[in-house]
Amino acid sequence: MHEMSIAAAVVEQVEAAARDHAAPGVARVRLQVGELAGVVAEALDFCFELACAGTLVEGAVLDTETVAGRARCAPCAVEWAVGMPPDLGCPSCSAGGGVELLSGRELQILAVEWAGRPGAPAEQKG
Repeated sequence: MHEMSIAAAVVEQVEAAARDHAAPGVARVRLQVGELAGVVAEALDFCFELACAGTLVEGAVLDTETVAGRARCAPCAVEWAVGMPPDLGCPSCSAGGGVELLSGRELQILAVEWAGRPGAPAEQKG
């Protein structure tokens, strides 16, 4: 289950940032997850809670923002939604090459809100 390794990496980065900012703890973590990243949201929530145990992140809420998969055909410039499994054949000109994936593989920390400091979120890009 790669959600556990993702959750552990998020907790490690957020805890390091909390220590750097002398934060007493973490209230909320906002995470951006592309729909093509192969992450099961429920499994990530479960793993995040486990990974937080005994850290400054323990008790934090994990908010995930899903990013839709989108692609663009270089030959004809058409853009379209790409679902799972991804279909990267252009729906307009049927080009199989020159297709660029624009979004959907994101996996990054958008923001962290420190505990005990309402209204003072710490921006973390990753």
